[in-house]
Amino acid sequence: MMGQGGGWPLTVFMTPQGEPFFGGTYFPPEDRYGRPGFVPLLLGLSEAWKRHRGELREDIERFLKGYRVLEEQLLGGEASKGEDVPAEAARSFAENTDRVHGGLSGAPKFPNPVCHDLVLRVYHRTREAALFRSLELTLDRMAAGGIYDHLGGGFARYSVDERWAVPHFEKMLYDNGQLTTLYADAYRVTGKRSWRRVFEETITYVLRDMTHPDGGFYASEDADSGGKEGTFYVWTPAEVKAVLRESDGAIACRIYGVTERGNFEHGTTVLSRAVELDALEEAHLEGLRDKLCAERARRIRPGRDENILTGWNALMIQGLRAAYQATGTAAHLAAARRAADFIQDKLSMPDGGVHRAWRDGTAKVPGFLDDYACLANALLDLYESCFEKRYLDRAAQLVELILEKFWEDGLYFTPRDGERLVHRPRAPYDNAWPSGTSTSVFAFLRLHELTGRDRYRDCAEHVFRMYGAAAAKNPFGFAHLLAAQDFAQRGPIEIIFAGDKLGAAALVESVHRAYLPARVLAFAEDVPIGEGRHPIDGQPAAYVCRHRTCDAAVTSVKALLKRCAA
Repeated sequence: MMGQGGGWPLTVFMTPQGEPFFGGTYFPPEDRYGRPGFVPLLLGLSEAWKRHRGELREDIERFLKGYRVLEEQLLGGEASKGEDVPAEAARSFAENTDRVHGGLSGAPKFPNPVCHDLVLRVYHRTREAALFRSLELTLDRMAAGGIYDHLGGGFARYSVDERWAVPHFEKMLYDNGQLTTLYADAYRVTGKRSWRRVFEETITYVLRDMTHPDGGFYASEDADSGGKEGTFYVWTPAEVKAVLRESDGAIACRIYGVTERGNFEHGTTVLSRAVELDALEEAHLEGLRDKLCAERARRIRPGRDENILTGWNALMIQGLRAAYQATGTAAHLAAARRAADFIQDKLSMPDGGVHRAWRDGTAKVPGFLDDYACLANALLDLYESCFEKRYLDRAAQLVELILEKFWEDGLYFTPRDGERLVHRPRAPYDNAWPSGTSTSVFAFLRLHELTGRDRYRDCAEHVFRMYGAAAAKNPFGFAHLLAAQDFAQRGPIEIIFAGDKLGAAALVESVHRAYLPARVLAFAEDVPIGEGRHPIDGQPAAYVCRHRTCDAAVTSVKALLKRCAA
């Protein structure tokens, strides 16, 4: 409304009643760069508050009117009928992919996991080669670029250039959680070894450097260390060879693209993967990397934000769950369960709700919609991984609280009993992580399939109607909602297992390894739709159901996968 771009730091000036009358992003200490200095700005606003309050009141009214206009614009129009909007959006993302370097847009270039997730979902349904080509290019180039930490694992927030070469070195938990899921899902489709290496190394990074002793995950690591950006991560050829000696040092410099000229400040290099390796070379590089990583650990580490945030932890739990289902690595599931238990123990509220943040023994700030919704989906994922019913029950409780606290003819971002605001926002747009609105819709749809409760499906369809036109016009801002729409319009399959859980392990594992983006899993005794589903001749069985109609039970992995693919 002020004609300015968003960003950080963001400063907003408000009346004692919380009404905004002026704001902006970066204000330097004194006037410079064509921007007012922060000190002169404070003095000027103080004078205006004392002498020109009536004019500021007019600005406040314009802001309040602007909120109403923006919401009317967002909710205006009707969605097109008969069009496959998720598929059209995925094709648009593929067509707008950088054909050389992958990714969307130019510089700076961000990972956009919700967009690429939609591309993968639609590719699985349509098998359009152009969709997969765009996704493969993006995943390969991100993993080879400097945005990925080739020694310690994990992704930086974004690349300052279009080639993924030089990152803004800050690492965020929400990026690494979502990218772990994306690479694990893509690996389930292709079995591509390099993609498994990326998500496994990312998990290693999070568990090593971003995990509280009790299991929760910290929020982020800074770009700076020792007062300078990137110094923890960059290398010169001399530094590499001092660790590895001449021969191995030359090999590492060739593989990681370390040159005398460098690609960063003062002749240093942000590591990338400049060449493809075979399995033997990869094994040799692993030993070299371990030595470099050990040497790097002696440097001043970047600062760490040790807030533990419910929504962001949930995204990392989902990443660990995807990795577990893709590989069967029990440690991934164990780490996901520890984090979920941490949130339950440290961040739960007396009414069953959740706080947003925890640090140093104190939970703070009532949770927002995305905290509830992300956690509900993460717990559904955990249930589908280990079939411990407490996760399913807790997810259902959170969804009921979403409807109680956030639903009023659609979803709001803040709870009904939260702080009173001059404008209660709905916030349906995806940003760096999926919106609480679209994530809630996924939870509604998944629980509808498991419980048969029509209210959940009705609420999801209400949200689709509210934002259908906006999503068709701006798929980038609604990619996760379109993924939910794709899930819904496929008619998700329900896979119900019956019999001893240990005995059914092979059936469960086969479904976990397959990429089935529109399915729910349950054991018969845990859900209403499991009634009447029994083992066959004493053998564990699986029932594949669509629209509450189940095929005959199967007892072999081959028959189950054939049914799922039908």
